[in-house]
Amino acid sequence: MEINFTKMHGLGNDFVVIDAISQSVNLSTEQIIAIADRHFGVGCDQLLLVEKPTMAQAEFRYRIYNADGGEVEQCGNGARCFALFVRQQGLTKNTKISVETAGGLIELQVITERTDADQVTVNMGRPSFQPQSLPFLTETQSESYKLMVNGDEYAIGAVSMGNPHAVMLVDDLNKVDIETLGRAIESHEQFPNRVNVGFMQIIARDEIRLRVFERGVGETQACGTGACAAVAVGRASGQLDEQVKVHLRGGDLVIQWQGEDQDLLMTGPATTVFQGKINCE
Repeated sequence: MEINFTKMHGLGNDFVVIDAISQSVNLSTEQIIAIADRHFGVGCDQLLLVEKPTMAQAEFRYRIYNADGGEVEQCGNGARCFALFVRQQGLTKNTKISVETAGGLIELQVITERTDADQVTVNMGRPSFQPQSLPFLTETQSESYKLMVNGDEYAIGAVSMGNPHAVMLVDDLNKVDIETLGRAIESHEQFPNRVNVGFMQIIARDEIRLRVFERGVGETQACGTGACAAVAVGRASGQLDEQVKVHLRGGDLVIQWQGEDQDLLMTGPATTVFQGKINCE
């Protein structure tokens, strides 16, 4: 099976994007893992599939597979690349695109305010702090939770952006063992479906630094839903303003959220790297 693909990235969070509308695609878990392998395959954090929608309100269906082959609900950086991809491939001429995901319906908007990169704004919907939406096993909903990890107690916020996130506030990102702590929290027993782990350092009310250990991937250069989750947690605790610049390892995102029952907006770049074909056996 020979498949056409496009390699893309959003702030270094990289993807193999496949049009499953114009060509027949039926990938096994093993094939996805092989494509994602950085030594023997194309290499990516996630593989994205563009499919025909199953919902009348959506123009496309957007499916996301982590490098370990597991399908997940949402990916913010991937959503921006998805929007750019369907326009570049001629699958749509719309600048506002409704997309069906496993985490629900989202709206993508391609904007051209900057010339150095294609900018895309994604309506990420409303953050959910209900523990069962992640799911997170706890008796009551709270702004902050105590979590025992490797014999030590840590404070986290828990929020769903269509996918589960734990957010930890730290004084200095450079002094945090992201790999060890991120991996331990990702598979913590209180997160039965595992969780993405964000480490947030607040610089000012409108500016943070963030590193994210993604579920099924490890630490990535950027995580769009992780940036949304961090700002949502910071806003809920009264520490951040309505618009926040998020500095990730791969670059910056702008997150806007008025709070309460309002939708959260994420704006950032999407970049096409190259196109190719791969044989999947």
